[in-house]
Amino acid sequence: MDKGSTARLSLESTRRLASGHTIPLLGFGVYQARGDECRAGVREALRVGYRHVDSAQAYKNEHHVGAALAASGVARADVFLTTKFLPGHSVPAEDDVYAQLLRSLPRLNRSEGRMGDGGGYVDLLLVHAPRPGEAARRVHWAACARAQSEGWARDIGVSNFGVRHLRALPAPTPAVNQIELHPWCQQREIVKYCEERGIAVQAYCPLARADPRRLGDPVLVDVAAKHGKAPTQVLLRWSLQKGYIPLPKSVTPARIKANTELYDFELDAGDMDRLDALDEGAAGACSWNPVDAP
Repeated sequence: MDKGSTARLSLESTRRLASGHTIPLLGFGVYQARGDECRAGVREALRVGYRHVDSAQAYKNEHHVGAALAASGVARADVFLTTKFLPGHSVPAEDDVYAQLLRSLPRLNRSEGRMGDGGGYVDLLLVHAPRPGEAARRVHWAACARAQSEGWARDIGVSNFGVRHLRALPAPTPAVNQIELHPWCQQREIVKYCEERGIAVQAYCPLARADPRRLGDPVLVDVAAKHGKAPTQVLLRWSLQKGYIPLPKSVTPARIKANTELYDFELDAGDMDRLDALDEGAAGACSWNPVDAP
């Protein structure tokens, strides 16, 4: 994406990853969405135009995402699916990690609501966290690289990795680092490191968990009023204009739709500067944010 051409952004905008594959710039998050709520949310998201869904093994809803996609009428090839492997607290065997990664395939790749037969693929496979240490990270990454070499994980990356974790990671370079990002938690050192190395930056919690204190911040409210937009829409537009890939989560149809209405306005340099100035560093995080883990 050309960050100097943000006015041309649309719901169909994508970014080319180092592999040559493309990833839609706006994703739909399903953290803490369960059962019928998850299935209905994903189907509504696909109905209004999302083509990127972000799940994780730890969310325990991959099978609901797969069922929603199978029932949606949208072709699997037209949807970018991400999942994540959550490491344990000891150094595992590579084969054990690989076996755990494989469990996502039948959950996400379904046909007419039935579980898959083990075939299919994931567009992006992430290591969910850098725990418990460098030796384990090397094993986790080797298992992911094996999945990519076999073709069923099209791209691989990481989540919640700090600069030190990224620097020590063996080849291949991650396609993506998914971290908490919003004006109050900008993680600038990590972002800079990733941008310099062609690692796409995904923003989770881009709406700061809809914390009323954050959404009521006078700066954000003022910028939103200026553009006739909701504070949540300004936060997502800020993320897009920074070059990030935001992953808003909602199970409310009106909000799912509103989170796509980002392309009829543009934040000017002054707006961006005001929002950038809200950064509180690590203190601004609103979730589990282990970027400084050992």
